[in-house]
Amino acid sequence: MTSSSVPSGDIPWEQGVWSNPPAAVENQGSDLLVTAVETSDAWRHTSYGFVHDTEHALLAPFRPGTAMEVEYTADFSAQFDQAGLFIRAAQDHWTKAATEFSDGHLSAGAVVTDGASDWSLSPADDWLGQRVLVRASWSDDAITVRAGLLGGELRLLRVFPFPARDDVAAGPLVCAPTRAGLTVTFHAWRTTEADVALHP
Repeated sequence: MTSSSVPSGDIPWEQGVWSNPPAAVENQGSDLLVTAVETSDAWRHTSYGFVHDTEHALLAPFRPGTAMEVEYTADFSAQFDQAGLFIRAAQDHWTKAATEFSDGHLSAGAVVTDGASDWSLSPADDWLGQRVLVRASWSDDAITVRAGLLGGELRLLRVFPFPARDDVAAGPLVCAPTRAGLTVTFHAWRTTEADVALHP
């Protein structure tokens, strides 16, 4: 399937398939409330020495030449609470672009995994409790990740190589590595055209 055959617009929540079922899912108007299972996470090897593939990711096809966005409220309080966008090519080849609460602060960043994970992040304390948009744009054999407060300027978080392939899926992500009871409200999930340039 080529990018031109992928329509732009909202993706219905029911179109996605969970990588791992969450503890609870509730439709509330047009929003989707997702409650994570305690110890859910995605990580492979680096520094920590473990493999976690228990993330809750609601996945739909993601094609070259398109961008995918999620909007959610970043309302976190426990160590490693996180939500954002998950991009999956294989069990050991995936990326999570997310906001995450760690060591008392909220950060925005990406974990890019190809056999082993790496983690890049930047401060985002002013996003805590706010409505956040995370966007991944796939073009020119690379994915560009941007994020920011809804209605504001999006911050460039990561650019990484990602050659065109037809077996990739992406969508909303929730993880709660250290506690039960994390519920994240997702407001929108959509696909759009890929960004035309890396810089404005």
